[in-house]
Amino acid sequence: MTHGLTNWAGSYHYAATRVLGPASVEEVQDVVAAGRRVRALGTRHSFTGIADTDGDLVALDRLPLDIRVDPDEQAVGLAASARYGDLVDALDGSGWALANLASLPHISVAGAVATGTHGSGDRNRSLAAAVRAIDLVTADGSLRTVRRGDPDFDGVVVGLGALGVVVRLVLDVEPAYDVRQTVLTGLAWAALAEHFDEISGSAYSVSLFTHWTGTAIEQVWLKSRSGEPQVDELFGATPATETLHMLPGGPPEAVTRQGGVPGPWHARLPHFRMEFTPSRGEELQSEYLLPRAHAVPAFEQMRRLAEVMAPVLQVCEIRTVAAEPLWLSGSFDRDVVGLHFTWDRRPEEVYAVLPELEAALMPLGARPHWGKCFLASGDELAAVHPRLGDFRALRDRLDPGDKFGNDTLDRILGRR
Repeated sequence: MTHGLTNWAGSYHYAATRVLGPASVEEVQDVVAAGRRVRALGTRHSFTGIADTDGDLVALDRLPLDIRVDPDEQAVGLAASARYGDLVDALDGSGWALANLASLPHISVAGAVATGTHGSGDRNRSLAAAVRAIDLVTADGSLRTVRRGDPDFDGVVVGLGALGVVVRLVLDVEPAYDVRQTVLTGLAWAALAEHFDEISGSAYSVSLFTHWTGTAIEQVWLKSRSGEPQVDELFGATPATETLHMLPGGPPEAVTRQGGVPGPWHARLPHFRMEFTPSRGEELQSEYLLPRAHAVPAFEQMRRLAEVMAPVLQVCEIRTVAAEPLWLSGSFDRDVVGLHFTWDRRPEEVYAVLPELEAALMPLGARPHWGKCFLASGDELAAVHPRLGDFRALRDRLDPGDKFGNDTLDRILGRR
């Protein structure tokens, strides 16, 4: 290895022997057909080796964006090189929007879809739920299109890169809309436990930020669509008097506009502005998605572990995601609550905390986010992902020679 490539946060060093940059779908097909082992590489926002290989990394950033809106079909097609920040500019200029966005627009659409990444909101499914068609270069270099309604579709979309190299996607869109963002402070723990459903449903998208200590949740970010009532008080929590970053000492200019001022959907739904580095840029992340029915017990467990996490925890975000049929989605077949941990970039210390964290959350049905730091494997993952066996069978059928495999997938799916 001579390329010295790391992930976005500089916490993972890729072990691939080569990094290739095909500039067309045909070139991607040639690379895949010729390769012994191949993995696709997007914006490098995963925090583990899930996108790595002992063969060739196929960086997709040279593919032309080729963003095409189809108003009649209410859809948009885009190349796998597109980031959400690229896509929203094209959509907004055409009067169209996505139903939801993740907390940062810097990530690639294809990578977010492949790992089940999501935004927040009781009615909002993961970002992958917007996919209506996906173009996949399979192990022999052939190009396959899988559409919503096809037999393999629900298994292919959140595919972990295990089925081939995604080169193009088609997403659902809807007419553009405005959003107001209001940040409240001082939500008491007792109020959260007693009124969680009302709190998480108080706006189109709700995020709560905490360190699990003290008497109250530090910040509640409410994102309300135009036409929805604006919430200025929530069970004792009141509006912040200035723009707040979720990290203590974080630059307020890096976050999207607060204060209840209406603005375009893409300028409010993310937490961070495209032109700034999200969070602090040097970090690790973990996330666990639990059944809504287990939300309050999970909060109690996290409060119990607050002092264990404190030395390495920058902040934890609580979000909700609606159920969907995609096999490896964190919200497959159930509404979930996500606990997203932003850690200091101290891998040994963070991974020393994870066993106790997972011992508390996995018995509650937690599903780890595929692109973030976790330890669970094998039977533990099969216990919370009922279609994992079906996905293995799909992988074996589409990639019988394990061209797209790697050590992380062996841990998740079992070694072949």
